[in-house]
Amino acid sequence: MSQSGVEHETLRRKARSIHETLLEQYGEPHFEGCDDPVDELIATILSANTSDANSNRAFEQLKARFNGDWDAVRTAPLDAIKEAIRPAGMYNQKAPAIVATLERIKADWGSYDLRPLAQKPVEEAFTYLTSLPGVGHKTASIVILFCFNGAAFPVDTHIQRISQRVGISSRRADAYTIKRIWESLIEPSAFYALHINLIRHGRRTCQALTPRCELCPLQSMCDYYQNVREWANPQGSSK
Repeated sequence: MSQSGVEHETLRRKARSIHETLLEQYGEPHFEGCDDPVDELIATILSANTSDANSNRAFEQLKARFNGDWDAVRTAPLDAIKEAIRPAGMYNQKAPAIVATLERIKADWGSYDLRPLAQKPVEEAFTYLTSLPGVGHKTASIVILFCFNGAAFPVDTHIQRISQRVGISSRRADAYTIKRIWESLIEPSAFYALHINLIRHGRRTCQALTPRCELCPLQSMCDYYQNVREWANPQGSSK
């Protein structure tokens, strides 16, 4: 095996250990799917650069304002859409992106239904979704994973931070690079559970500003923790 092959196998074992440790810590999430892929898509567009509470409120207001009718949203004045989604922020950008996305979906599928994408190869579905206005790799991966349980691994800020700290990626790797790394290391059947558990871990333990390293079950495999310990104990003292 070449050096790069050995390195990849080492990283693969580390990824598996992280997954198994988080399963022990948080349990295995049960995949429930989503009610409507278009709902999931629009909700995820709204979630960019805002809190879950704000994006959920914006989505609920959008659905209520237009009685859950995506055709009514598509044909509505932009100002009415902006007002409905105001809690999500960036409404001047998100409103036209939502309209343009709905226009594409209606033109391509004849209705507001993305369920046929579940029958497409994952890369084909991913390429299609990322061609829609306002839809990046994270949004596309969320729809594929959460609606179809497909082999796509979304990377949010929690997963990006943990991946960089434990050494699955470099400290400067972007979210898309980290997505592809995880997809090369873990079986697709584990994507959903690992995604959910990494987010749980980021919220509860591996926090951005004050990571609770003393409580972390990933200590033994975390580059960040090992470096912090060395800085705190440069002479190798056991104290």
